[in-house]
Amino acid sequence: MSTNRRKRIGIYSGSFNPVHNGHISLTKYLLDSDIVDDVWIVVSPLNPLKTTSDELIADELRLQMAKIAFEGIRDTKVSDVEFCLPRPSYTIDTLNYLQKQYPDYHFFLLIGEDNMAVFDKWKDYKEILRKYTVLVYPRHADTNSSDNMLRHTNIHKIDAPYIDISSTDIRHRIRQHLPLTDVLPKSVIDFIISNKLYDN
Repeated sequence: MSTNRRKRIGIYSGSFNPVHNGHISLTKYLLDSDIVDDVWIVVSPLNPLKTTSDELIADELRLQMAKIAFEGIRDTKVSDVEFCLPRPSYTIDTLNYLQKQYPDYHFFLLIGEDNMAVFDKWKDYKEILRKYTVLVYPRHADTNSSDNMLRHTNIHKIDAPYIDISSTDIRHRIRQHLPLTDVLPKSVIDFIISNKLYDN
């Protein structure tokens, strides 16, 4: 890495409820493709655009799961920064806080195509686009609604493999006692079982 270039940090924010193999695969893709130097996995409180937290387990449990899942994966850091910021948690506030704390870093925001379709509903989305680079990865979405947004100079669609794994579906599998080894690391499965998570 050139010493003249600012360190590139990918911010991968989400509820991670639970963290799964898709999250891990996407993170590895970003690092292996040299799109960013590090990926920070930011475990979030309730998404301001979601109306219910009925299935959202405690912040600390999701943080622990993420730390377990990403243990041993190079150039990753699991962050609880949003736990200490004012609620509701907005992406622009998190990015601005991190940029102030780490002025020499270049922050990239990682979001799925499904979120890009509603990006214009995010708080201060124009400020995000003005100040930060947005990386968009494949997700099932009505991509037509985001075509105009994708033309913005600070938005880059990345050619990451499409991984069809949903935390909602995983929670359903857990309640139905269905196999999980294809979607979750064994360490996360063990954590979920030992703490009796989602099985209600």
